[in-house]
Amino acid sequence: MSNDKPDNPDTEDFASMLADFERERPNAAPRRQRAVHPGDKVTGRVISIGRDSVFIDLGAKAEGSLDVEDLLDKDGELTVAVGDEIEAVVANVGDTIALRRSFGRGGGAPAAQELEDAFNAGLPIDGLVAATNKGGFDVQVGNVRCFCPVSQIDNKFVEDPEVFVGRRYTFRVTKFEGGKRPNIVLSRRALLEEAQRERAEQTLATLQVGNTVTGTVTSLRDYGAFIDIGGIEGMLHISELEFRRVDHPSEVLSEGQQVEVQVINIEETGNEKRPLKIGLSLKALKSDPWKDSVGSLVEGTKVTGTVVRLQSFGAFVELAPGVEGLVHVSELGGGRRVNHPREVVNQGDEVEVTILRIDTEAKRIGLSMDRQSDAEARQERQEIEAHMGGGTSQSLGTFGDLLKKKLETK
Repeated sequence: MSNDKPDNPDTEDFASMLADFERERPNAAPRRQRAVHPGDKVTGRVISIGRDSVFIDLGAKAEGSLDVEDLLDKDGELTVAVGDEIEAVVANVGDTIALRRSFGRGGGAPAAQELEDAFNAGLPIDGLVAATNKGGFDVQVGNVRCFCPVSQIDNKFVEDPEVFVGRRYTFRVTKFEGGKRPNIVLSRRALLEEAQRERAEQTLATLQVGNTVTGTVTSLRDYGAFIDIGGIEGMLHISELEFRRVDHPSEVLSEGQQVEVQVINIEETGNEKRPLKIGLSLKALKSDPWKDSVGSLVEGTKVTGTVVRLQSFGAFVELAPGVEGLVHVSELGGGRRVNHPREVVNQGDEVEVTILRIDTEAKRIGLSMDRQSDAEARQERQEIEAHMGGGTSQSLGTFGDLLKKKLETK
């Protein structure tokens, strides 16, 4: 397939325009035309639009032409103007370089020969997913029906094949067997993975620890979330989501959500499939609540907080968003032995605690629910005596004596 048209007036116009362009740059270095091959991707700027062809200046690399039909929308309107930058694929190399955006986009119906050319050159081709069948999809490319396996329609697991029916995509021809009943197999996944590799190369070229990047949540796990930051995935560990404790990433994120994160680690893994391990953080871009709140907390004072979780050794109490303290099990029982914090408190309870100590460097706060002031002890003793009535200790005998002694001890 060739777009060489030596007698075409559009080609003559292009040659004339190029000559005028060169005359206007007398001091410019001679253009060097790099060797290109069918299937190569090139980027250039539109310099002329003729009746049948659009001419592209590829800079010092080469000059090429693109069929107008390849740049029409579904209503037959041209989608580019002079000066626009476009990306195309080399379809054929002759006196001029024939370019295509993809096969199957023009008004004509591509025949099996054009599909074979696309297969040999590795060029993309547009097709309409017409229906599902056993193991895949019927894809209509012009007047030719092709087959795309379900595993090749996307680069992710396909849960519902029907969502692809009726949509137009770009494919690569991965198998071509001609004849009266041609066997033509397409893959969209191959193009998606190729584009992903290109994005990954561009991302890695500038990626550094400390960079702030925008990515898309691709999946959630119990231990964190995977984020696509431009063709490559990074890992956002659950401990890097928030300053407060998070039980599952779904409390903060959802799949498909766009999020801004900071790169905190880049390590080589030695694994060909995943050569780099990229660590990300969401909380690194947020204000540290410890620094904001700890200045208002003073050892020996009482504060109110919420029990956020229970462990065998004690209860964690949130004093401010992202700031927690620990009430050790020995500080829960009011003098009696406590085997587990749930004997005294439940998650979600609002409790009053005394701040025993603050370790600023380790970001730890020790709390107690067992400490009473002298005034509180006296008040409690008076309430118990009033409830039991005057002469309580004599009427109750030994039990009254023991209770009175305990109160006096407090």
